[in-house]
Amino acid sequence: MYNNVKKLALVSAVAAAAWASQASAGGYQINEQSVSGQGYGHAGRSSNVNDATIVFGNPAGMSFLDRAQITAGGTYLNPKTKISNVEASRTLDSGVALGGAPNGIQVPVGGIPGTNEGDMVPGTLVPFAFYAHPVNERLAFGFGVYAPFGSKTDYEKNFQGRYFGDYTEVTVMTAQPTVSYRFNDQWSVGVGVTYNKVDGELRRQLPSGPAFSAATDIDSRVEGDDEAWGYNLGVIYQPVPETTFGLTYRSKVDYTLEGSFAATDPLGNVVRSDPNASLDLTTPETVNFSVTQQMSDRLKLMFGTSWVRWSQFDEIRVTGTRGDVITQETQDYTNAWAFATGGEYQLTPELALRAGLTLDYTPTSDEHRSVRIPSDDRRIFSIGAGWTPIPDLTLDVAYSYLTERGTHVEQQRRDLLASAATGGAAVGGANYAADYKNEAHGFGAQLTYRF
Repeated sequence: MYNNVKKLALVSAVAAAAWASQASAGGYQINEQSVSGQGYGHAGRSSNVNDATIVFGNPAGMSFLDRAQITAGGTYLNPKTKISNVEASRTLDSGVALGGAPNGIQVPVGGIPGTNEGDMVPGTLVPFAFYAHPVNERLAFGFGVYAPFGSKTDYEKNFQGRYFGDYTEVTVMTAQPTVSYRFNDQWSVGVGVTYNKVDGELRRQLPSGPAFSAATDIDSRVEGDDEAWGYNLGVIYQPVPETTFGLTYRSKVDYTLEGSFAATDPLGNVVRSDPNASLDLTTPETVNFSVTQQMSDRLKLMFGTSWVRWSQFDEIRVTGTRGDVITQETQDYTNAWAFATGGEYQLTPELALRAGLTLDYTPTSDEHRSVRIPSDDRRIFSIGAGWTPIPDLTLDVAYSYLTERGTHVEQQRRDLLASAATGGAAVGGANYAADYKNEAHGFGAQLTYRF
């Protein structure tokens, strides 16, 4: 007979660890804070001053705006995923499999029942709103609300990799008051303080017997939230009116997530719960540099690069009610780069056309990639337009196509199933391996009104 209660001591550790890695995955860092910038692949994020979204792109740029304005909008992301070449098997202690005492050696005993439908990321709208107010020719204030991190994955109920994670939802929302000061025609600086709130829910399944049947799985969930502060800094240098350099630094943000854990059987009975467990999570600092070059009265070109210090995310440590270490897992992330180039052409005084290309490299490694983060290096192709029918109003639209390099996920656990006869020691586990191919379509629209 298999003891559900004793084996569920592993639930909190596994769920919380996967939650943290999902929230911090470079493959899921959100770039959708400007639709005008989306049109040229965010190539001029720190140097091209179009509208109030510069509050996020580079706070120093607010002092280059000629009057107060508000920009609000969003991008709808529609991802698609294909899963292929799946291998999913369960293991059992060979002694137990033969009806005897456990001997500590687990062997394959068959496949895991289930499906691999893919398309587990639902369509999501990423909204934002910014306000910028130049006080005079040198001083400006601003405020923004946006989402810097976030993701959601929702696999089908019978997903074969459900023992490694079948549902994740993480949202980070940021509010940012900002000030900038322009020293002269060439130099401007800006600083913003960020208030950040993270909310998340994560689920995974645990087998209740050696058959690993989805109908008898135990559903384990973790929910939690936290609030934390950060900051960003920006500088703009314009040696000549046609050339603008921009540099932006966004600080890391340290969270201590307080969560509650619950595991329920198919009848709805709570098998185990723990209201007091926590983990420390740090979202990394980023640096963005870009240059905008006005080639003619109608054409300007942009180039940008971003660096994210993911290397500080090397492990996950979850502590329990008494401060004991529940789990400690290596992540081994590496620092990641992204490069973008784009342009804008003023077709008429009212209409601007844009296009851009972005290369975004993942910080994850083949060894630690999971079903929750099946992401790899990306290429993003973007087009957009800005229409200004009257001087006070601009409507921007953009479309982006994101395609990722095909990637491979391979995971195994040997502690999913426990036996009452062994005092709760692990006697069964699972293996899951599959190829993932991801793509996404992004449709953006924003409105800017100038006062």
